[in-house]
Amino acid sequence: MSNARFYQPNQPPKSGSPSHPKRPYKRPLYAAGAHKNNHFYPTWLSFLGSGDHHRPYAAESPPTTSIGFCVLELLLFRSFFFLFVATSSSIDHRRSYAIMAFSSSFARSTVSSSLIEASRSDFSPSDFRKASFVGNSLKLQSGLFGTTVSSGASSLQLRSSNNRTVQPIKATATEAPPAIQKTPRSGKTKIGINGFGRIGRLVLRVATSRDDIDVVAVNDPFVDAKYMAYMFKYDSSHGVFNGTIKVLDDSTLEINGKQIKVVSKRDPADIPWGDYGAEYVVESSGVFTTKEKASAHLKGGAKKVVISAPSADAPMFVVGVNEKTYKPAMDIVSNASCTTNCLAPLAKVVHEEFGIVEGLMTTVHATTATQKTVDGPSMKDWRGGRGAAQNIIPSSTGAAKAVGKVLPELNGKLTGMAFRVPTPNVSVVDLTCRLEKSASYEDVKAAVKYASEGPLKGILGYTDEDVVSTDFLGDSRSSIFDAKAGIGLSTSFMKLVTWYDNEWGYSNRVLDLIEHMAMVSALN
Repeated sequence: MSNARFYQPNQPPKSGSPSHPKRPYKRPLYAAGAHKNNHFYPTWLSFLGSGDHHRPYAAESPPTTSIGFCVLELLLFRSFFFLFVATSSSIDHRRSYAIMAFSSSFARSTVSSSLIEASRSDFSPSDFRKASFVGNSLKLQSGLFGTTVSSGASSLQLRSSNNRTVQPIKATATEAPPAIQKTPRSGKTKIGINGFGRIGRLVLRVATSRDDIDVVAVNDPFVDAKYMAYMFKYDSSHGVFNGTIKVLDDSTLEINGKQIKVVSKRDPADIPWGDYGAEYVVESSGVFTTKEKASAHLKGGAKKVVISAPSADAPMFVVGVNEKTYKPAMDIVSNASCTTNCLAPLAKVVHEEFGIVEGLMTTVHATTATQKTVDGPSMKDWRGGRGAAQNIIPSSTGAAKAVGKVLPELNGKLTGMAFRVPTPNVSVVDLTCRLEKSASYEDVKAAVKYASEGPLKGILGYTDEDVVSTDFLGDSRSSIFDAKAGIGLSTSFMKLVTWYDNEWGYSNRVLDLIEHMAMVSALN
């Protein structure tokens, strides 16, 4: 560790000592002076104390000295050290580590005791530093963490070992508006569901586990109460419903003790939402996706409609991205698509932290109900008519362009496509983008992780584990960034990968948006 030699009990005299006069004796710089507690004392300062420590290998009593003399010794030794370092153009690493280690441990032990004790903890790795002093500045390089701290008269910089400046992450991209607290008198938000397909059923499942949402009615012209109960209870992807469901009569279900009315109307205008107390309607039939068509629900007594699909003309919102722009006068809105809900939070963080010049998105998407089990006719999309379980099918998607609607600053900068793959659920987005600011892939990871643990927690996730698609089955987050799957080509061009349960996560966001709308309306 250093040039110091420590006394060992019952150690025989060394060659070259007074007991072995064959070779000239060279006194060590630090000769031991105690035999019980590994006390040591520099013999070149022996005139400051008393006792037998002037002998090179004292065998009896430990050295004694006053605290004042120890302080004086500290000052003299530090002065010697500074002079030695300042006058040397280069220092051997091992010698400098040892000197700094001894100097630090020496200062600690001087304060605590009149004797200087050396233990293994005094030479901990945190003491192994190499230092240089130039003028009034200090440069300290750590061999433990691989960083360099340069401290001048008025500045402090932290640089990593690869000379890239590390800037603190300022998550302007993730600054979300403060949560609006629900007042006790506002009660639960009462909603109705039109269309009992994949999203309709899962919205109902999610609602049964929330204390701020109350589903009062479900409409589907093609499903009666008994079949509705069966489809709700058993799900091939999400398992058996963890609760109770009963069919009370042809128009009433009881789920977890709560009654829900069953309606079978083809025309939304004929559904008596007002009679059931439904203020908000989830339009999940996939048919009434424009403002004109969806407005029919308002005729039945509903106050607001949320379309669970992209809309050509309705305002589009993605929770965690632009829901704060919602206005109480907006009666019909769209929750966008599941893919837009996945892509938009990630794009927001990356764009506001580093700037996105342009990007291409690919979603590897699970099978949906619109696909064919075997080859069949599909006049608008010939490839889409091929068997879903047998093929990887290239397809179109408006998800990337839709990001430009919820993030206007990205309008025209993103586009993309889809591959439909033969898996039942969970999809993944690949965003390949060029950045305005120079940033490494590690920088992007740090920004996304910060957002996932802070303002976007519950919306944007982060993982650095070796995951696959089924690991995200039932994940309620909109987007889970895969740190290991992405890669950077340069400091401005990289591929980002993020997962999403295209059914469960999206259904959670539908209800989150409704609750946000209810809060805003209550305050106004």
